[in-house]
Amino acid sequence: LRMARGFILLLVYQALLGVVVYFAWPQDTRLDLSANSASTKQTRDLVDMFFIGQFVVASMMAPSFAAGSITGEKERKTYEMLLASPLRPPAIVLGKLVASLAHLAILVFSSLPIVMLCLPLGGVHPSELAAAYLGLMLSVVTFGMISVACSAYFQRTSASLVVSYLLILIPALLGVIYWKALADYGSMRLFLLVPVAAVSIALCVGLFVNTSVMLLHPPDVGSEGKEVVDLEQESQQAVGLVIQRDQFPDKLFAPPKRDDLMEDGANPVYDKEIRSEIFSQGTLMLRLVIQVSMVLAIPFMAICLYIYPQLAAWYICYVVVFNMLVGPVFSAGSVTSERERETLDLLLTTTISPWQILWGKLVAGLRVSSVLTLFLVWPVLLACVMVTLYWANMLAVLAYLSIVLITCLTTAMVALFCSVLMKKSSIAMMTAYLAIILMFCATLAIGFFATTFYRDHPATQAVQELSFTSPFSVARSIPLDVGPINNGSNPAAVEVKNWILYFCYLGFSVLLNLGLLFTMIWLFRSRWRVAGLGN
Repeated sequence: LRMARGFILLLVYQALLGVVVYFAWPQDTRLDLSANSASTKQTRDLVDMFFIGQFVVASMMAPSFAAGSITGEKERKTYEMLLASPLRPPAIVLGKLVASLAHLAILVFSSLPIVMLCLPLGGVHPSELAAAYLGLMLSVVTFGMISVACSAYFQRTSASLVVSYLLILIPALLGVIYWKALADYGSMRLFLLVPVAAVSIALCVGLFVNTSVMLLHPPDVGSEGKEVVDLEQESQQAVGLVIQRDQFPDKLFAPPKRDDLMEDGANPVYDKEIRSEIFSQGTLMLRLVIQVSMVLAIPFMAICLYIYPQLAAWYICYVVVFNMLVGPVFSAGSVTSERERETLDLLLTTTISPWQILWGKLVAGLRVSSVLTLFLVWPVLLACVMVTLYWANMLAVLAYLSIVLITCLTTAMVALFCSVLMKKSSIAMMTAYLAIILMFCATLAIGFFATTFYRDHPATQAVQELSFTSPFSVARSIPLDVGPINNGSNPAAVEVKNWILYFCYLGFSVLLNLGLLFTMIWLFRSRWRVAGLGN
């Protein structure tokens, strides 16, 4: 962030906010500023959209800045030097937290002058704006503290990052629901912000003290000798879920170590990646991912699949979000790790073809991420047996499953492509997250903006039809036969339109993945291009 990209990020962020205000600004010559007028309601919608948008951005960016603050020291072999310095553990934790969140705080506060432009339009009191920014900053600090705590607990940035995202996912969703549900009750929203702030402060203090104690008595000193974990000893000491690599279904994503020679014609790249590369640091991260994801999925599962089956698409959206967070972790370091270990040139000079290298690394990462994601899909199959509504909608259920599988492939392919282009695993992972979020969520954000401020404009419908790049929009458009439709529209026409959106998503995903695959093959065939990226 000391380079030009920090300035560019701030410039792009400010320009985007300015564009939003410009197009959302009322076009009427005369405005009615009474309490319940359309103008004041539009202003409240704009301010709420600003706050929710920044809250979501902060939730996604805080772990990316803070999750590698301490694991980066471990990966650079400077962890012991840091602990042996005269700095006290609380000073180390505080310094890491402030340094990680300083640039994010600048981004948040830099938006305040633009939001202040909306106050003369009425509908929003300055106290509401101050409370919103206070809550936003508390959320940033809380999410950053969670990420720093994960960074102190894990050995690798990838593990720290994915667990941080999973822990932050539910509080972030609850924050959005809380702010949006109480949009028309400003005083109640401000009153409830007090206990939320108290819980946030208590959580930050607890994590800060615990992380400081952990650094005072570090369990992972001597990382030079702990790069490879004894999996048998780890399974004996594990609390809760234990991964048995020689049993089903654990061997699907964590096959046992090879104790014999490879078969003739086997791909050595795939064998190395799936059997030793991912699991050299143990199975702690995988166990936490499985346990946290299943616990978080239980309420969504019960509400969306069994109690209100017409909301099944929202559970599919949760599964897609899970894969967005987990998928890039297992593929974004596939090629960059070779550069960091300075083994890429050796790999390129072997007799292994570029196609073998690529499919070996792609399938290894895709196999792990897809199996972890499919753990959340089996409740859908169980619901098909228990809920009669799904019996008449098997085509929709198959469409849901295909959306999940295609999302798994797309996230893994995008992450591998970023790994081919970037020099470091951390940069490749952040770039993959950014590309996936833009591809899956940008059209949704633009459609929401157009629907809110340009509902009657003829281009609004066209903007909504461009949402075929997002699996969230496509999943919610899959027609479920839940009864008669009384909104005055033609059910047959609506169903055909929604299936067209689904097939457009399939076509877009196929073309995107093929384009990325052929581009990577071309880069690997010109081997100097791939090797030159590491210079």
